[in-house]
Amino acid sequence: MPHDLFGTRIIAAPMAGGTSTPAFVQAVHASGGLGFLAAGYKSVEAMQAEMRTTRTSGARFGMNVFVPDPVQLRPSPALVARLEDYRSRLRADAARYGTELPLLRLDDDDAWQGKIDALLADPVELVSFVFGLPGPEVVRALQRAGSAVLATVTTTGEAEAAAEQGVDGLVVQHWSAGAHSAAFQSGAGGRSGGPDGGRPGTTAELVASVRSAVDLPLAAAGSVMDRAALDAVLAGGAEAAQLGTALLRSDESGARKLHKDALASPHFTQTRLTAAFTGRPARALVNEFVRDHPDAPELYPAVHHLTAPVRAAAAAAGDPERLNLWAGTGWQQAQAGPVAGILAGLLGG
Repeated sequence: MPHDLFGTRIIAAPMAGGTSTPAFVQAVHASGGLGFLAAGYKSVEAMQAEMRTTRTSGARFGMNVFVPDPVQLRPSPALVARLEDYRSRLRADAARYGTELPLLRLDDDDAWQGKIDALLADPVELVSFVFGLPGPEVVRALQRAGSAVLATVTTTGEAEAAAEQGVDGLVVQHWSAGAHSAAFQSGAGGRSGGPDGGRPGTTAELVASVRSAVDLPLAAAGSVMDRAALDAVLAGGAEAAQLGTALLRSDESGARKLHKDALASPHFTQTRLTAAFTGRPARALVNEFVRDHPDAPELYPAVHHLTAPVRAAAAAAGDPERLNLWAGTGWQQAQAGPVAGILAGLLGG
């Protein structure tokens, strides 16, 4: 197939939790990039409202959807016991802010079927998936509706599995990327694969490895913070780079000011993959919460719901030490200012 799926060298990553707003996506489009809305953590109705708002702006955009893990939704008794133990250990964090921890929630599939139905009824240009593969039936249905389908992968094996399902393109995520690891195969990076996913090398090298295995358009994600890194992943075989951390501090980003300030603070000196906040490995700035809970159970999204009151209270208190400060390894290069200025430095020349 022709490798012109993205129409730009820069894609703004779908950053769930309020960062990738319609205004942010519009700013990316106006600056020559392609933005993605994030369906994660939203109701079907909220997802549809953001789609309508973004369409009204005239911006090109895609929608990202979380793939639920049936194993995580039916945890073993041993894993539930670990989750109860973690809940007990979190009481001290909750007490710090005078808040209560919720009961365990084990049935959240992020309104999976409702979101797929909505995207079939009201198609968008691109639909990307993360945390797993949607299945060939979903892929074909979305394609028949008029959407191109992307899968997010972290290894050559995952890329080959995605290609077998008939997707139109891949987002190739390196372990250096901020926020959640997209790994979905056992032993893949960020999926019980060691502190950095057990994958050496650079984003460009991972792209080159995937390029040798599949003939699909590739977008590279992970530590693309400047023009040199962009050029490297393009030379490695990517058609575009997907940026998250590089745009977090932008004026139009919906990230909390507390998060933006932390990225620029000399107080934070390293990042780490941690399951402490959500139960899924995610790269964050190392704060007290990350250090206090190095052995959190990998049970997503149950841990996400368990820690939500603590994170909300920390944000309200202006306390970055118990907030999920997602950041890739290149976070110190993240710039403040308009999206247009940040993308101009990457796309110009």
